[in-house]
Amino acid sequence: MSPFSHFLHELRLQHQIRQSELADLLGYEQSYISALEVGIKGRPTDEFIKKLATTLALPPSVQLELQEIVAASDRKLTLPTDSPQSVYWMLKRLRDQLDNLHPLQVKLIQDALAMRGSLVDPLPEPVRRIKRRRREETTM
Repeated sequence: MSPFSHFLHELRLQHQIRQSELADLLGYEQSYISALEVGIKGRPTDEFIKKLATTLALPPSVQLELQEIVAASDRKLTLPTDSPQSVYWMLKRLRDQLDNLHPLQVKLIQDALAMRGSLVDPLPEPVRRIKRRRREETTM
């Protein structure tokens, strides 16, 4: 279930309305609301999101959260054309194993992605060492 599917279901329950009632309020078919809630349909349109936020009078903080949730629910990925081959191969391996990932593997991937900030910090400058004089130079 996508983050949006879960969010929409919980939101509807919080407002104590049925799928058919939400569909009528938003001007959509009940089958579309159901498909969104179970995750059959992908990311909803911006128009749907605006109608949902307006109709249910969602506060600005929830609307921001909703935007993040919609973005996280996008099932399609487009790589920049200048991506290195290693990224293509990594994503292929991830796609091949996606259905069989253990929760610990998912956590490790998330932790690795969270390291991004620390990896781009500049490295400390190397310590400069003072050259020692050779004995020959000191005895002259």
